[in-house]
Amino acid sequence: MEAELQQLPQKAKEKHAENKKFFNKLKKRPPKNLDYVMQELHQEEFERTDCLDCANCCKTTGPLFTNSDIERIAKHFRLKPSQFIDQFLRIDEDNDYVLQTVPCTFLGADNYCSIYEVRPKACREFPHTDRKKFHQISNLTLKNVSICPAAYNIVEAMKAKIKL
Repeated sequence: MEAELQQLPQKAKEKHAENKKFFNKLKKRPPKNLDYVMQELHQEEFERTDCLDCANCCKTTGPLFTNSDIERIAKHFRLKPSQFIDQFLRIDEDNDYVLQTVPCTFLGADNYCSIYEVRPKACREFPHTDRKKFHQISNLTLKNVSICPAAYNIVEAMKAKIKL
């Protein structure tokens, strides 16, 4: 897995122009069954892929924390939301709450998340490849293929399956 993760940014960079062109076409004329196809590709990939072997998303990027996330996680720690924010979060350039540090504070050495049951929505949905109206998040997907081997594989399978 380590070798695959080291090669992933370069592989994603090499495919970037091709992927961008594909997503631009997809935005203009999304197939009627796109969400169904994406759910199928997502499910097939995650039958083969175990996130615990990788956790690159947790090691290299931080999620956005919604107010609901903050309240839920603060309650889990028996903290006031303001205490949780002060201890773990900062406001980024887009005025969103994000982690103060990366890798994620809650990621263990074994790649397990210490707050998995109450983790942020962004973490639960990552890499967003099974999301409805998938064609609307192409910029996010283009970023995620350089972080997540599963997202990379899903996009490659998608290009093979959907002819535009």
